[in-house]
Amino acid sequence: MTLITKNIHFESFGPVKRLVKKLLVNPFANFAPAGLLKKLLEMGDSDLAKANWKDPGGWKSMVISYDGNPEKLADKILVNAGTIPTALRNRRRLGAHAIASLIDESDHHPAHILCVGAGPGRIIMDAMLLAKNDSFATLVDLTDEPFAHGLARAKAEGLADRVRFIQADVRDGIEAVLDRKPDITKMIGICEYLTDAQISEIAYALAKVMPAGSSIVFNSISKSHGTDRFFRRVFGLNIIHRSPKQLQDLLEPAGFTDFVSHREPLGVYHIIIGRRVE
Repeated sequence: MTLITKNIHFESFGPVKRLVKKLLVNPFANFAPAGLLKKLLEMGDSDLAKANWKDPGGWKSMVISYDGNPEKLADKILVNAGTIPTALRNRRRLGAHAIASLIDESDHHPAHILCVGAGPGRIIMDAMLLAKNDSFATLVDLTDEPFAHGLARAKAEGLADRVRFIQADVRDGIEAVLDRKPDITKMIGICEYLTDAQISEIAYALAKVMPAGSSIVFNSISKSHGTDRFFRRVFGLNIIHRSPKQLQDLLEPAGFTDFVSHREPLGVYHIIIGRRVE
């Protein structure tokens, strides 16, 4: 596929800010007493912190990071100065452009996108709006909690008649709820919370419904964000860091190959695109 990343508006940090984060901000976040940091976030009434305390890495915290325009001072600092929230917005843009390119290169019009671990489906809707060709999406999640938010956004974007939300586990016979086999499957934002065995199970389940030549889009995450201790101790966020190669090795036995990896500027996330083969 063709993906011209120079046309994507990414966020980055200048050399001075990177140095300050490395020498001062990250050590403080990682090694200051967790109780103190939690108290500071409670005093600042941080919506991002509360979302993660309730559901670490869940859809509400993702929406706050993706939108990037919180009102409270504590969240402004976390969302706009934090490496992971900034990298998440880069991942959103990179993932949306990648999927839009796949929609435009698809032989089917409209193209069908299957989204696994969909949440409210923000990246999918971004991609559908970016693409020149028509598409429709089936968005699947284990919980229906984010669906109301997703449907409201779909209506606001004029996409309500092109998206369908389904509460299901793709490992339990997802083919029964699909109107058509997917041309593109997106599983961005979930591998970092899954074990190797769970990723392998999902890959084999997807291989049953994805025809040869269809595409899969997923992401890796590295420890280059520098704040793993902070997220584990303060947010309860246990991220599993894997390289693109480690993830590719988990998907390949299920029939996926021809992987291409694209790095966002902060180096935290790679968007990886693979192809289903017989």
